[in-house]
Amino acid sequence: MQKILLISGKRKCGKDFISERLLKRLSNRAIIVRISEPIKREWANKLQLDMSAMLSDGPYKEQYRRDMIVWSDEVRQQDYGFFCHAAMTQVSLDQYDYVIVSDIRRKNDIRWFQETYGQAAVQTIRLTSQPETRKARGWLFTPGIDDVPSECDLDDGVFDYELTNDDEQVTGEQLVDRLLTMLKIS
Repeated sequence: MQKILLISGKRKCGKDFISERLLKRLSNRAIIVRISEPIKREWANKLQLDMSAMLSDGPYKEQYRRDMIVWSDEVRQQDYGFFCHAAMTQVSLDQYDYVIVSDIRRKNDIRWFQETYGQAAVQTIRLTSQPETRKARGWLFTPGIDDVPSECDLDDGVFDYELTNDDEQVTGEQLVDRLLTMLKIS
């Protein structure tokens, strides 16, 4: 493994969109890891929920989001890296040059990756979008979700790279080109 790319941003800013296109461009040299997967898997098991619906971008998971956030914060109080570790145990690092973590939400997520793999191996990327753009993508401010640490902890963070995802005239491929240039990946 050469680098772990930690991608963060608010809901509906395009984290999955950019991550999927980045994966496609890096082909068999990369894999996407989602910290949310072990969170959703544990939560779905606990409440006997539909796991595939929890992993989708549909409305099903939204009805459980707030309680799932509260529960995952309680788990993090005991072990701040619990979900990062759980997500990374699914990856054989020697098979990939790049690990794309598409859903970094907290400073402690970044801390865990830097402590575990070393700061030189970790690159932090912040995607930003204006609220109007996010609304056009289906975002609606929700108290207890959009004003808690899972959305706001990284608002004052310092990132290696920032990428704006607002311009409808700029394609996903053009954004990935910019990102690859910033990261010096060919």
